[in-house]
Amino acid sequence: MFTFQDVVYKDILGINHLSIDKEQVTCLVGESGTGKSTLLKLMNNMVSATSGTISYKHNPVEEMNPVVLRRDISMLSQTPVLFGETIKENLEAGLLFAEKSPADDKKLIDAMNYFYLHKDLDEKAETLSGGEQQRLALARMILLDSPVFLLDEPTSALDEDLEHEVMKQFIDHARNHKKTVIFVTHSKAIAKEFSDRIVDITPFSKKGSVKLER
Repeated sequence: MFTFQDVVYKDILGINHLSIDKEQVTCLVGESGTGKSTLLKLMNNMVSATSGTISYKHNPVEEMNPVVLRRDISMLSQTPVLFGETIKENLEAGLLFAEKSPADDKKLIDAMNYFYLHKDLDEKAETLSGGEQQRLALARMILLDSPVFLLDEPTSALDEDLEHEVMKQFIDHARNHKKTVIFVTHSKAIAKEFSDRIVDITPFSKKGSVKLER
C-alpha cells in the first residue's frame, strides 16, 4: 500500500526503506520528537519529503491530486478538528468534504454509540470533553469509510479501560471492512494487542530512523 525509499524529512526522519501492506494494522512507536506524526503526514502529503520517494499504490504521493489522495487516506490528529457547531455537523463533515451521500440520523447515532458516545445530534460539539471529541472524530472516520486510516494517538485523552475498548472497536471495524490502519500510540499494551506490525521510530540517523519490532 505504501513504500518509502530513501526518504528524508529535514533532520527529523531518515527512512532507507519501509513498506506497509494493504489491510494491515501498523503501529508507530518511539520517543517524543522522533517524527511519528510527521511520518503520518508524509503519507497523505500534508508535508513533503526533503528527498526520496513515498508511493501509495505504486504512485508517488507528490504527483497525486491532494484532494483525491486525502479522500483515500483520512487522518485523525491527536487533537481533533471540529467542524461547524453541532455534533451532527461534525459527523457529516467528512462525507461532505468527500462529496459522498449524507447519512441518515440513525446511522450517525449508531456510529457515535459504537464508540460509547451517547449524545444528541443537536448538542454543541465544543461542549464535549477531549475524550468525547476523540470518539466523535473516530465515528466521523468510520462514516467516511476511506480505504486507509491514519491515527495520531486517537485515544490519548481516555482512561486506560475506555482507551482499550475504543481501540478494540475501531480495529475490529477496520479488520471487518478490510481497511489499512497506521496509528501512533503512547501505550505499549495497545501497540502489542492491536497491531499486526510495530515500527519503532528512532532519533534521526543517516542509517535510518526505522526499526521493525515484528
